[in-house]
Amino acid sequence: MKNLQHLTRKPLSKRYWIALLLTGSAFGLLSVPVLAETVAGGDEIDWFRLGMGLFGGLAMFLFGMDQMSEGLKAAAGDTLKEILGRLTKNRFLGAVTGAFVTAVLNSSSVTTVLVVGFISAGFMTLAQSVGVIMGANIGSTFTAQIVAFNVTQYALVMVAIGFFMLFAGKRENTQHYGSMVMGLGLVFYGMGVMGESMEPLRSYQPFLDLMISMEKPALGILVGAVFTGLVQSSAATTGIAIVMATEGLISLPAGIALAFGANIGTCVTAILAALGKPVEAVRAAVVHVLFNIAGVLVWVMFIPQLVDIIVSISPSAPELSGKERMAAEVPRQIANAHTVFNIANTLLFISFTTLFARVAEKLVPARPVEKKTIITPRYLDNELITVPSMALERVRLEIGHMGEIINDMFSTLREGVETRDMAKCDSVLKMDDKVDILHEAIFEFLSDIRKEPLTDHQSDEFQVLMSATINLENLADVLETELVSIGKAIINQGIRPTEVAEALLRDLGNKVQLSIANVVKAVREDDQKAAEEVIIIKDEVRRIAEQFLAHQTEYIGISEGSRLAQLRLELELLDKLRRIYTLAKRVAKDFVPEEVANKA
Repeated sequence: MKNLQHLTRKPLSKRYWIALLLTGSAFGLLSVPVLAETVAGGDEIDWFRLGMGLFGGLAMFLFGMDQMSEGLKAAAGDTLKEILGRLTKNRFLGAVTGAFVTAVLNSSSVTTVLVVGFISAGFMTLAQSVGVIMGANIGSTFTAQIVAFNVTQYALVMVAIGFFMLFAGKRENTQHYGSMVMGLGLVFYGMGVMGESMEPLRSYQPFLDLMISMEKPALGILVGAVFTGLVQSSAATTGIAIVMATEGLISLPAGIALAFGANIGTCVTAILAALGKPVEAVRAAVVHVLFNIAGVLVWVMFIPQLVDIIVSISPSAPELSGKERMAAEVPRQIANAHTVFNIANTLLFISFTTLFARVAEKLVPARPVEKKTIITPRYLDNELITVPSMALERVRLEIGHMGEIINDMFSTLREGVETRDMAKCDSVLKMDDKVDILHEAIFEFLSDIRKEPLTDHQSDEFQVLMSATINLENLADVLETELVSIGKAIINQGIRPTEVAEALLRDLGNKVQLSIANVVKAVREDDQKAAEEVIIIKDEVRRIAEQFLAHQTEYIGISEGSRLAQLRLELELLDKLRRIYTLAKRVAKDFVPEEVANKA
């Protein structure tokens, strides 16, 4: 059953996708022989059967793309995380990174979401992110290049090999690559079904006239944009254009117009993804829209020249003629045109990244927003759930966000007790409300990630982050429910520890606060050294606690009344500080080698 998880993004959608695949396969297989008979007999086209073949093949095509993308994401997820973590201010490197990430994710909109997260985290500015967004358009042409190979005769071989690797492979990487190969086979097989289903249209004059009219840029762009906006996949639009080209139904100018339209239509996905998001997300979406529309406007008047360039650099088949030659040449030409167009646009506009950013900031100005909640997650974004490696990275950052508040809670409480400021103690209670909100949001986000197919490494990382979330929230509860009441009692009763006791408590407080800060850093940055620092001071914490207990023991036999109550309160304070350190150490143990953790 574990291997079945690689078939889909979520268990809830598994039955949907499998039903879609089986239905598409049945429709496609039923329609192809019937259509062949129709053509041979010269009868009228059976539109119902043609529709079944077309949409059944499309179902297999889209499922195959999803399967291929899932395999790539699972196999290269950690690599993506490393690459994105090394983004620099170099706009050209950003464009290359955007192209690579989008090619793997098969979604320029997800790449844009990742970029928004880096902007929110302060890792890059909007201007620096523009290069990545531009590069995303280049990466989106990866699927079209694969589709243009059109090796439909080997499709079922690829499906069989991929299936065997997926279900018989013992290593996770073998299963992931099997998923990718199987998906690729389904892409080609779906193309074959669609192509054969559309074969009767070769002699259907109204349809041929419609395809000729697509050569008018305005109409072709409009159709491409509307269809892409509806299916929210530019790869599907260019893929269908290539399929039609393999049947000799569409010319290169019409294919280019449809590809231009796909570039505009994909902006709908970016806009929808930005709805309700922070201003940075909206600005990134606006950059995406501006860049894509500007690119089409620049090239729309030069389609004939682009056709000449593409024909000169693409393989030709001079031994063929008519529709046969179109079917042999145009698919690759459309894929090349799509790639050349997006590369040229990136090279043309990459020098104006700052200008794009300024225009986006003008169109989407920062505005004060009335806060309906006391805090919202800073890094969690549901768009990343389907990329577990990146989603888990966001969980790290959000736990760091929560940890910073917990660290502030501790320092605020210490300051409140030392200065006898009851208001500061009360503020700690409000800060804990923020921790509770973030804790709930992180848990919900982790629950969604758990529904995705995870590698063994990702499952281990998931467990570590889940444990860190629980222990840090428990640490905050100790602060809020127990330490605050002890602090208030100390203030209300005017308790002043002895000079020795006060020095020991201050020293212990410093160690505990340093542990909290280090464990937050360990989680947020996966910093082993910071985690080791928490564990290393274990003996110092024990020594201070033993000295404090020894000091207090001297007074127990000679104390009574209020003095005895003060000793009891001070011992409770010691116990809670040790409890906080223990929780911090429990988190740190998950971020150090096993031999170090065993000594903790």
